[in-house]
Amino acid sequence: MSEHRRKPPPPQGGGRAAARRGQSGPSSGRRATPRGATGSPSDSYGSSSYGSDAGSGGEERQYGGRAEARRAAQRSTGNSRRRAPDSGGRGPGGPAGPGRGRGRASTAPGKKRLIDYPRANRFGWRRWVPSWKLVSGVCVTFFGSLVALVGVSYAMVSIPSENDAARSQNNVYYWSNGDQMVATGTGANRQNVTIDQIPEAMQNAVISAENKSFYSDSGVDPMGIARALVNMARGGQTQGGSTITQQFVKNTYLSQDQTVSRKFKEMFISIKVGTKLTKQQILQGYLNTSYFGRGAYGIQAAAQTYYGVDAKDLQPSQCAVLAALLKGATYYDPAGNPDIDPAATKEANYKRSHDRWAWILEEMHKDQHLTDAEYQTAIKQYPTPQGRKAIKGMTGQISYLADTAKKYVLAHSNITETQFDQGGFQIYTTFQKDKVNALSAAVQKVQKARLDPKNREKDKYVQFGAASVVPNDGAIVALYGGAGYENNHFTNNADTSGVPVGSTWKPFVLAAAMKYGTYKTDGVGVSPLSKYNGDDNLKVRRPDGTFYLNKDNSIFRQRNESGYPWGYITLRKAMEQSINTPFVQLGVDVGMTKVRDVAQASGILPNSMSQDLNPSFAIGTSTPSAIRMADAYATFAASGQHVDPYSVTAVKQDGQPLTGFDKPKVTRALDENVANNVTDVLQNVIQNGTGTNAKALGRTAAGKTGTTDSNKSAWFVGYTQQLSTSVAMFRENPKDAELLSMNGTAGVASIHGGDIPTSVWTEYMKAALKGKNDLGFPEATKIGQIADEAGAPSPTPSPSITPSETPTETPSATPSETIAPPSPTVTETCRFAWNCSTNGGNTGGSTSGTTSSPSATDTTGVGNNGGNANGGGNFFGGSTG
Repeated sequence: MSEHRRKPPPPQGGGRAAARRGQSGPSSGRRATPRGATGSPSDSYGSSSYGSDAGSGGEERQYGGRAEARRAAQRSTGNSRRRAPDSGGRGPGGPAGPGRGRGRASTAPGKKRLIDYPRANRFGWRRWVPSWKLVSGVCVTFFGSLVALVGVSYAMVSIPSENDAARSQNNVYYWSNGDQMVATGTGANRQNVTIDQIPEAMQNAVISAENKSFYSDSGVDPMGIARALVNMARGGQTQGGSTITQQFVKNTYLSQDQTVSRKFKEMFISIKVGTKLTKQQILQGYLNTSYFGRGAYGIQAAAQTYYGVDAKDLQPSQCAVLAALLKGATYYDPAGNPDIDPAATKEANYKRSHDRWAWILEEMHKDQHLTDAEYQTAIKQYPTPQGRKAIKGMTGQISYLADTAKKYVLAHSNITETQFDQGGFQIYTTFQKDKVNALSAAVQKVQKARLDPKNREKDKYVQFGAASVVPNDGAIVALYGGAGYENNHFTNNADTSGVPVGSTWKPFVLAAAMKYGTYKTDGVGVSPLSKYNGDDNLKVRRPDGTFYLNKDNSIFRQRNESGYPWGYITLRKAMEQSINTPFVQLGVDVGMTKVRDVAQASGILPNSMSQDLNPSFAIGTSTPSAIRMADAYATFAASGQHVDPYSVTAVKQDGQPLTGFDKPKVTRALDENVANNVTDVLQNVIQNGTGTNAKALGRTAAGKTGTTDSNKSAWFVGYTQQLSTSVAMFRENPKDAELLSMNGTAGVASIHGGDIPTSVWTEYMKAALKGKNDLGFPEATKIGQIADEAGAPSPTPSPSITPSETPTETPSATPSETIAPPSPTVTETCRFAWNCSTNGGNTGGSTSGTTSSPSATDTTGVGNNGGNANGGGNFFGGSTG
């Protein structure tokens, strides 16, 4: 009760309780308390508790009856609970003062807050529970702001035009010195057309395949957008718009940034497009901005690129093929894109394209866009598109240089092929114009001198691939990819897999033996002066003493190209004359897994190596690219230090540099002396062995020849300290990309690595190193222990490693890898197709057949089956080969 209020007057007559007491009288059994008996001042005022006169109703009490007292007590208790914390439970009157039992109601009310949170009149956890007014107010404010934001965003975005997308930019490539190499882009390969020039079959094909509800939907798929946003938030693969309207909007964003803000902007534009443009206008824009592969943007460019006709002349069957490309041109172009992804082979792409073509026609039929008769006509035969065509400026070796640089950019960034082809990039390469021209001139000079495809059938379809890499750096300064796009050769031979390397693989076997030793040396390296049996037709012994078996359980015997009885010769001599049997047995003794490890550490990619680690693995069944072989030999040239090959030093987009193009790091692949000893042995190959044609270079060099089974490929890989260069030569059936034998090519019985490939290598290296000092090589010191094969004669005092075994040790009948053709009977002696080689007189080639292979525990064949030069390249590894 407030101290500012007067107490209510007590009821007259003492209230109900007093009345009851008065009515009871003396008979109630209670005695009245005599006045003043308590000593209380109230007694003197005539108040009486019980001793009242019955007739008068008793004396009146000061505070009224009991009920009133209880109510007063309750009010006092309630007020005390609401007192201010600093009141100490008492009013301003103190414990005995007149304000006792009075609370907050006695103070002036506080200033009312706009947002009562935490709530002022609640205590404990109740203070933090918002009122319904507050909740409803926040909700109204939020949704109002959201509506306002959407409204502003909707008003600010503009409707895209296919004409804006047509203003794509060029990609500009630069030589290593900064001069412009070529500018190529999509502007010249795009021409917008109106909807009346696009066949209804093409319109219906994309609707049936991409967005069946196109004519009835609002243009936006909320669930699809939600999935894309969630995926981006999780860092997963981004997703594009799922409706044709959304895809049209996305196509006009040249930056193609996969961000949440871009996704929201795309959504608002799609909504606006759906309300402002007709469905026909949207479909026209979509078909004019879509990417169909091969640098073709828009349906008109696609019709010309794939079928050589205008868009209006496309047939329904052709429309279905082009609609399939919208699923992803890299994987649905029947010509294949193995340079972009090894999985996109010609065979795999054709199957994907054919299957989706048939499905689209079936869907068009179901959707009643094709009559029964039209469907039967369209499905009768798959309309195979035309082959690839050269783009303006992409001729000669420029096409392969740009292709190599493009793959490097895609492999080292998040840029997609579609984004890249939309232009705006400046690509700075490692290619040196003078060296590229020198390599191309060397190939053309040797081709002109040695090959006559017009008059010799076996000279047709001969191809070359070559690459030149800087040791200890990894920069690719030159490559030769083929005859050029303008001659309908679209495979980059410098960066393709499928061509077995033959005996050029043997240095990895020797390096592994020097590094790891054999199972007999307890980890101690093997000296190149160790002796192994070089005779022909030898049984290959496993470490447990048993022999390898053929599939028919007969004993497998390794063959050389020549039956000459070499007897036990040093590994150095075996490398010089490229004899198979010593290296096959050495590979088994070392362990093929260790040979594989050394090759991989030197720069060979795992996916290009034969998966069958059988005895023939030691003599070159693997199929790395020319770029990777040059890079791996550069590891020997750099005394064991390896750097991954690279072709791009910087990339800019609209003048701004992009990240991810730092120079690859140098790693230690081999011990310095191991690499130097390999180099010493390979110097001897040029001085005294199968690579003597390279002596014409006139400076210190090392290298190795290689020829494969049935003479399907021939290699020479050689190096100085300044450059490492590989040259591959092969014949390929243009219809199925199968390797063909070169027996009879150039008018000789067989082509060897020491012949035409070495001649190309020498011509190029002369020009590339003109004016450069002859740096020689670091001196190799004695390495390992002499670990002769079982059965070898007792060792004699070890000669110094520096002087080579001279040619005088070689009998006059010794065949060698020279230009002069060997006896035609040589290849006839190769009864075991899986292990034969034809590398000059006695080079060890690879083995590419599938017959007479060792038992299943070692191999199920030799793999590669002759190779496939159109396989995916293996410059970059993984998706890009």
